[in-house]
Amino acid sequence: MFDSPLSSSAYEVLGVEPTVDEAELRRAYRLRLRQTHPDTGGDATMFIQVQRAWELIGTPEGRAAYDRGHGFAAGSDTGAVWRGWSTPTARADTRPRARSYGHPGGWRRERYLELIREWAGRGVEVPDPYDPALVRGAPRELKRMLADALAEEATARTIADLGMGFTVWHDVAIGDDPEDKLDHVVLSPSGLYGVMSEDFGDVVRFRRGEIIGPDVGPHAPIAGLLRRMRVVSRAARVRFGGAVLVLPDEDLAQAISPLGTVRGVPVLVVGRSALRTVLRGGVPGARPIGGNELFDVRTRLQSTIRFV
Repeated sequence: MFDSPLSSSAYEVLGVEPTVDEAELRRAYRLRLRQTHPDTGGDATMFIQVQRAWELIGTPEGRAAYDRGHGFAAGSDTGAVWRGWSTPTARADTRPRARSYGHPGGWRRERYLELIREWAGRGVEVPDPYDPALVRGAPRELKRMLADALAEEATARTIADLGMGFTVWHDVAIGDDPEDKLDHVVLSPSGLYGVMSEDFGDVVRFRRGEIIGPDVGPHAPIAGLLRRMRVVSRAARVRFGGAVLVLPDEDLAQAISPLGTVRGVPVLVVGRSALRTVLRGGVPGARPIGGNELFDVRTRLQSTIRFV
């Protein structure tokens, strides 16, 4: 929570302006607790967010640190404090990693950087395009683009840590439109999976094998994922064992939501913290791949996949 460009700030969750004094902040917190408490008909998810917001800004020290890091403090050097949205640095550990090709989130980051400067205006300097104050004021479509890039990078880190038994291709091109891409193709002994990483900024629901919600928009994420997988499957002459859509944990009521088999492919929607377990254990219904077949599938994909 509060780590996504689409997230409400702690002040927004409590329903106050960032300039309120401590007494008014405490009154707002108590009011929001009563309004959101499940025992009085409130929303349990929102109740948890209210408690988390208070943990962040309920003390003078915590509030000062939050304001500096999230762009609410006057003259704060947010670039020196808040690194959560900037380009991730290379890891120093030497543990065996998954084979990885492509640049996770790379296209969306580049597009975000281009559009945020265009939005700021010609001749306007943007010393830190990831400044939380700048991002907070940007149009939602720009925040969504950055949020999706961060989601792809988070998934890539999880897969990388699974070790050399896994191979992953990121930002896989489907056609001539770079927006029409498959975020990740994951090959492992447990199966071959198409994976999309999304961040809708709110809790989602499911209906008839599809994701719905006020922030999902008119698009059908599951249908789009399966369509992209079919393109890769036909080109490389491989068969996917499952489709996985990864969302922030707070966007889901439960960590793993099986949507059944859609067009012959088992589909799972999982929270980020559950992705490691799913990929290691395998999507239910997916066919394991081993031995020479694993080598053959990897070779077919490697010779076929293009990147955006």
